[in-house]
Amino acid sequence: MTAWTPPVRTLRDVLVDGERRLAGAGVPSPRVDAEMLLAHVLGVPRGRMFLSDPVDGTVAMRFEALLVKRAARVPVQHLVGEAPFRHLELEVGRGVFVPRPETETVAELAIRALSTDSEERLAVDLCTGSGAIALAMATEVAHSVVHAVELEEAAYEWAVRNLVKQEQAVAAAGSRVLLHRGDATRAHLEALAPLVGRVDVVVTNPPYIPDDAVPRDPEVRDYDPPRALFGGPDGLDVVRGIADAAAALLRPGGVLIVEHGDEQGERGGELGVPSVLREHGGWVEVADHPDLAGRDRVTTARRAATMTP
Repeated sequence: MTAWTPPVRTLRDVLVDGERRLAGAGVPSPRVDAEMLLAHVLGVPRGRMFLSDPVDGTVAMRFEALLVKRAARVPVQHLVGEAPFRHLELEVGRGVFVPRPETETVAELAIRALSTDSEERLAVDLCTGSGAIALAMATEVAHSVVHAVELEEAAYEWAVRNLVKQEQAVAAAGSRVLLHRGDATRAHLEALAPLVGRVDVVVTNPPYIPDDAVPRDPEVRDYDPPRALFGGPDGLDVVRGIADAAAALLRPGGVLIVEHGDEQGERGGELGVPSVLREHGGWVEVADHPDLAGRDRVTTARRAATMTP
């Protein structure tokens, strides 16, 4: 008896079917996710995937297995083991927050702020997670030194893996990334105490979801680590602590960049990050910025020349 062999199908048919099924499962970006999964199975970049037409039966079966998991809302980044961030491919999985496209706006603002004539080009990334922002700064701003701080053990280990993976790219830029295990809100008192008053840029994507909120996306709710998501009763406890740490670390005129939820900008009033920084007393030029979708997403501020008690 001859063993059954899965039929050969055109790549277009495979993708159209995958997109249809993911859309039916409520996946927000079914076409992109189907392409990412199929490219992963084929072992090629998405841009070269169409050179693999037609798709043989073995590849189609492996693609089918991933489609089933993605339709059950397992993050596509977990299934392929990587997440794109600017020009980087970062390793991600259980235990680390998956970097999102909106955080690229945060990284862009940090890169602009760090690309100055400062003698040191010294930056700190608090709550670094996978190391996404730290590595973006180090590889895109030549001769920079970036200190990255992460508290959670699992996330720290993912950051270690990404620092090793991107070691050559960092070295090619003449930069360095130094990773520290610790509490972001106490970094100025512990691991980063030698940097007090010297840093050009502090950037953070902290936990900012209120404790009683339920994330609407299953990929976030069921797979991102809770301590990377929830920031106290109003979501801003960690932000307040980071405001203290950043005020100590930054030189006068240094820049703080904080990602936040789209309801935590200027229109959030007292529950917005701009308000928190203004009330702190150590910040000037507080401004809110939209992400690529036009939603309030990131607040910037400069450390005042003198600190208000």
